Amino acid sequence: MSLEISPSGQPFGASITGLNLSMAVSSNVVAEIRDAWLQHHVLAFPDQAISDDDLERFTLLFGPFGDDPFIAPIPGRKHIIAVKRAAAETAPIFAESWHTDWSFQEAPPAGTCLYGITIPPEGGDTLFVNQHLALEHMPDTLRQRIEGRQAIHSARNAYAPTGFYGAADRAAGRSMDIRPSDDAEATQRHPIISRHPETGREALFGCAGYIIGIEGMEQAESWDLLTEIFRWQTQPQFQYRHKWQPRMLLMWDNRSLLHMATGGYKGFDRLLHRTTIGSA
Repeated sequence: MSLEISPSGQPFGASITGLNLSMAVSSNVVAEIRDAWLQHHVLAFPDQAISDDDLERFTLLFGPFGDDPFIAPIPGRKHIIAVKRAAAETAPIFAESWHTDWSFQEAPPAGTCLYGITIPPEGGDTLFVNQHLALEHMPDTLRQRIEGRQAIHSARNAYAPTGFYGAADRAAGRSMDIRPSDDAEATQRHPIISRHPETGREALFGCAGYIIGIEGMEQAESWDLLTEIFRWQTQPQFQYRHKWQPRMLLMWDNRSLLHMATGGYKGFDRLLHRTTIGSA
């Protein structure tokens, strides 16, 4: 088995061919994939006819399953979420804002796997932005203001009963099985500048949305700073745009990236299955 790793031609991201993920993968190949993952941050595996069992097996090659709160798993599974949208759905696009998955957890996940099952003929790209690059190019004056500071992360704005995906969103007829909860009010603190546990590279971690404040700062002052960071960290020169194909598996590193969904496929069904790679 010989892997072919093809960089995307964008600031980061690559595709991998030359393997069949419906079959067992050797430890040597897993090591190659992990090295490529850490180097390119987003990996696409096109033309993979895999089952939910295969998706779960692949996920566990890179860490334990992560805990996915607020979204019900598909029937018969504990660790697979359906990211879906019906052709006639009118609710806002799910996850159409910059974030890193579940940054409000005490131990946020290492990565995410997403497998394309029903892919519209147009639209639905996923955008990523590299937080190593954003930090490395950040002006010293801005970096000095965030050095050593802790951000306050929470799911309240998204998944509390009064949040974006709360009771009003359910009433709009969303096809995804989102379960808002008072648990979303909890908070966790994480450094704004983090060090990647495998590569040692520093990166910005998280952004406004799941970040609701900065420890030791008044709310207005912290929001001004978070807005400035957000504008810097999401710039186009740090981005990769991923275009989907049916039967494509994607994996990305939540420790080094932000990502967001896009629309543009009104009138078409869309279905992907997602797993979370937990922190080791």
